[in-house]
Amino acid sequence: MTFRIGPHEIGTGRCFVVAEAGVNHNGNAGTALLLIRAAKAAGADAVKFQRRTPRAILTEDAYDRSYEGPNSYGITYGAHREALELSDTAWRSVMETAARLEIPCFASAWDEASADALIKLGVPALKVASADLTNTPLIDHMARKGVPLIVSTGMSTLAEVDDAYAVICATGCDQFALLHCVSTYPAEPEMVNLRVMETLRQRYPGVPIGYSGHETGLAVSVAAAALGAAIIERHLTLNRAAKGPDHAASLEPDGLRRLVRDIRNVEAALGDGRKRLLDSERPVRARLAKSLVVAHDRPVGHVLDATDFIAKSPGFSIAPRYRSILIGLPLVRDVIAGRPLQWADVAWSGFTRSEE
Repeated sequence: MTFRIGPHEIGTGRCFVVAEAGVNHNGNAGTALLLIRAAKAAGADAVKFQRRTPRAILTEDAYDRSYEGPNSYGITYGAHREALELSDTAWRSVMETAARLEIPCFASAWDEASADALIKLGVPALKVASADLTNTPLIDHMARKGVPLIVSTGMSTLAEVDDAYAVICATGCDQFALLHCVSTYPAEPEMVNLRVMETLRQRYPGVPIGYSGHETGLAVSVAAAALGAAIIERHLTLNRAAKGPDHAASLEPDGLRRLVRDIRNVEAALGDGRKRLLDSERPVRARLAKSLVVAHDRPVGHVLDATDFIAKSPGFSIAPRYRSILIGLPLVRDVIAGRPLQWADVAWSGFTRSEE
């Protein structure tokens, strides 16, 4: 299964790197636009935000719960969440800016109204947050929107992932990906368990499998790329020390730039799996590899034996791996001690050597 988000085809072997701006704009439209520009400058393939309707997803008690603390933007949790949302005008500006910069922009939709609003804005994909993996009615709604779906699987069991997968497939949606995720902020390396990606890959054949990271640093995400992640998503912030829920587990722009660089280097290094002698290795081989050197002066007609050879550099003549088949063959001309043996020095009798 492959699908496209903007100009990028997902599931073809190239890792799709998503800068998760989330709510790190802190409700400020100008900051949201700066995050888009930072994602583009860092080389990310896409930028992603989040959209909620707080009244729709919180009970009255949860909405009105006191929420005063160092990362709070309101005296209640509901007020805090409302403050982190962008206005409709800001959303239009976000999409226009992303289009102008030619970077695909989409979002996690935390409720049906948000999903509908995002579709009206023309997003090229929708994201199901880990918090909604068990919210199968929302997943069903989003899977019917006609755009690719990216589903995070944090804080869930494999049986719950099975349920979400079944719901998506039942809608006829055949353009979706699953992301392994650990919903701890930040996640320590020993929590991450990147081998779950292979578990998901085997359990859901053909579905692109990726990784949504909440760890600090770059190493774990680079390892995910080396393990074949089709998508890697990391949070992006302009300042990790900023006030807000996700900044501490985010990368700053230079960190994202280095992550993209390292992922692309890993992809280049993985190659195609074919073992070959590179042209760039040939001069090194000629200088450092060994050749069969004649140990003693020998006349024409001498039958070579094990005492006639020494392996020495440089390696531009007969390789020592041919020693056993040379033993017992006669020389067709005199040879001098210390000189690399040449193919033309020996009488061949039906033997065909493989190419070096």
